[in-house]
Amino acid sequence: MAVVYLGLGSNLGDRRSYLARAIAFLTERVGKRLALSAFRETAPWGFHSAHPFLNAVIEMETALDPYALLRETRAIERELGRVGKSEGTYHDRVIDIDILFYEDQVIELPDLVVPHPLMTERLFVLEPLAEIAPGMRHPVRGKTVEALLQDLKARTNESF
Repeated sequence: MAVVYLGLGSNLGDRRSYLARAIAFLTERVGKRLALSAFRETAPWGFHSAHPFLNAVIEMETALDPYALLRETRAIERELGRVGKSEGTYHDRVIDIDILFYEDQVIELPDLVVPHPLMTERLFVLEPLAEIAPGMRHPVRGKTVEALLQDLKARTNESF
């Protein structure tokens, strides 16, 4: 069994319901929920929208390998109404599920990069992740999630 961390986000429709449904699907099809952060409302990142996001991070234990996990998260997104993943251009979406960490593995393939390559630039990921796993060490950066969060806050002078 592997411990994984997934970032969740929604900025269309009943955001809380989409997150709750995604969490239910994940626990049915991916594995056991170990921890769930509080939901946080955040501004869109990387694009302009009048619709704020609701974000969270879930820690899970899974028997799925990284590719099977990716396939399952994408299937859940499609079932909840997501049409395609963002490919360089971000847009509004009913649900987004990102693999942040898969154990301490480093995976760099065209369709799967873990740890998530932009997580250290996103307060909406690091804050909920630090809530449930402050001591988790980033396998590439070598710093804890809490240290990465403090570094980002110092660079941006932002906080939610």
